[in-house]
Amino acid sequence: MTKGPVSTGQQSATEGGLDAVLLRVGRLNYAWSNTESLLVHLLAGLAEMPKDAAVVVFLSVSSTRGRIELIERLAKLRRPSGAEQQELLELMARFGRLSAVRNRYNHSIWSFDENGSISTILMRIADRRDRIHMGRRQMLDADEIGKLDQDLDTLSTLNRSIWRFLKKHGYSIE
Repeated sequence: MTKGPVSTGQQSATEGGLDAVLLRVGRLNYAWSNTESLLVHLLAGLAEMPKDAAVVVFLSVSSTRGRIELIERLAKLRRPSGAEQQELLELMARFGRLSAVRNRYNHSIWSFDENGSISTILMRIADRRDRIHMGRRQMLDADEIGKLDQDLDTLSTLNRSIWRFLKKHGYSIE
């Protein structure tokens, strides 16, 4: 939904305009894919299967939410209550919370105003008792860019935490 010509040369409140936003969204996608791929190692370890079999299972579950739930359920089934299980469940909870950020930037319609402002319009239906909500619009102002930068740092930290978990508990990372 473009309200006028998009000018990549025009600066806005988003610290560098469209190019700065796109660089962050690209980083989000890369970091997300990299972090999600670590679930293969968790799956292989929890289900005691070779990595190639874990890749097949991983790819057969079509959503991140489904993959996280699979890891959580296997952790509860295969690991006794205790530090390792709790640590893994917390890692998966952190990953699940970050999915809202990824969904916002990857499953929205982008709107660009003539003045250079950018907003996202979330294409999701929320059912309420007597009505529905859809098309939640959010401006990408300096505050939102700052939040995105924080979320990127959080995702990076989560990635390193999962790597530490894999090594600490002897999961195969080959």
